[in-house]
Amino acid sequence: MASVFRAGFLTAAAVTVFGAVTGRDRLQWVAKPLMMPLLAADVARSDEMADADRQLLLGALAAATVGDILLIDPDDDRRLIAGASAFAVMQSGYAVLWRRRGARPRAAIAVPRVGAWLGAGALMRAKAPTVALPLTAYGASLGTAAVLASDPALAPGAKNIVGLNIPNADPRSRLGLGALLFTMSDGLIVLRRIFARSSRSRRVTEGVILGTYAAAQYLLTDPRAHSS
Repeated sequence: MASVFRAGFLTAAAVTVFGAVTGRDRLQWVAKPLMMPLLAADVARSDEMADADRQLLLGALAAATVGDILLIDPDDDRRLIAGASAFAVMQSGYAVLWRRRGARPRAAIAVPRVGAWLGAGALMRAKAPTVALPLTAYGASLGTAAVLASDPALAPGAKNIVGLNIPNADPRSRLGLGALLFTMSDGLIVLRRIFARSSRSRRVTEGVILGTYAAAQYLLTDPRAHSS
C-alpha cells in the first residue's frame, strides 16, 4: 500500500502533467517542485534502508528537485542544459547506489544502450548543436545508471529478457523498468526539442515526458527496492 507521501506524489504528478498538457504553467510551478520532496519524505521515513543508502538516495532526489524546477520551462536552452546537469548528479547517485547493492555492467545490457546514446548524440549534433554536447554528456550518466538498474544481480528472482528485468512481486525487479521509462522520457525531450513545432504538439509531448518521468521516479525510489 502506498504511503501518504507517495500518494501525494501521484497527485502532484497528475497536476503537473495536466498543467503541461493544458499550458497552465502556474499549476506546474505549484505542483512540480513538490514531486521529489514527497518521494524524499517517504524515503526519509522508511526504516528498511541502510543509513548510507538512504542519504545517497535523498541526495539524488535533491538534485532531481533542482532539475525539475529548471525544466518547468523546457524551451529555454540555458535552463535545459542546467537541468540536465542536475539530473546527471541524480543519475550518478542512482548508479552509485545500485553498484553498492551489487549491480555491475554487462555487455549484453550495455551494447544496445550505447548504440541508442550514439544515435541520439548524432541526431542532436545535426539538428540541435547548441545543446548537443551537454545533453550527450548527460546521456552517458543516464545510460550508466540504466545499465546497472537492469543487472539481473539486483533482482535474482526475476526473468531478464532482452536486457530488462521483468517486473514481479519483488520491488527490485522494477528498477530496470523505471530506468527504461526514464530513458524514454529523456529521449522524448530530444525529439520534442528537434521535431515538435506547433504549440499543441509541444504541450502534448511535454505531458508524455512528465508522465513517463513520474512513473520512472516512482519505481526507482521505492525504499523496498533498496532495503537492507
